[in-house]
Amino acid sequence: MALKDSIADLIRPAVESAGFFLEEVFTSNPGNHRIVTCMVDGLRPLSLDEVTVVSREISAILDESPLLTEAFTLEVTSPGIERPLTLPRHWTKNLTRIVKVTLMDETEVSGRLTEFDDVRAVLIENIKGRMKTHEVNFADIKKAQVEIEFNRKDEI
Repeated sequence: MALKDSIADLIRPAVESAGFFLEEVFTSNPGNHRIVTCMVDGLRPLSLDEVTVVSREISAILDESPLLTEAFTLEVTSPGIERPLTLPRHWTKNLTRIVKVTLMDETEVSGRLTEFDDVRAVLIENIKGRMKTHEVNFADIKKAQVEIEFNRKDEI
């Protein structure tokens, strides 16, 4: 088993008991130092205080573990906007945000995520004041990502 998988198995219970999800663990060795990066997510964006609390929990566990015998730096992050939407909770977290979807046939569709269920998502696109509804089946999606909005308006 790879080191990152062993670390993930070790810290996952603490992350989940804190109310979060362990998305992924990365390890790297630049020079003579090890960096352990833990990507943690929640059902809503994490606050700095929440990241601090879960960082302390992870650090305490790793400090006591025989997995890492050499010095290491711990980094705890949350997924960035570029993370693809692949799980139902990713869609839940991004309800009302603008989502760009690339379909299997390479067609691109974007719009505000207004609803979704187990099989499809509904995106509302505002084209010069005219609303266009796109119903996209998850089975047809090759890639889906949140689009950055700098001047978000509360209406669709």
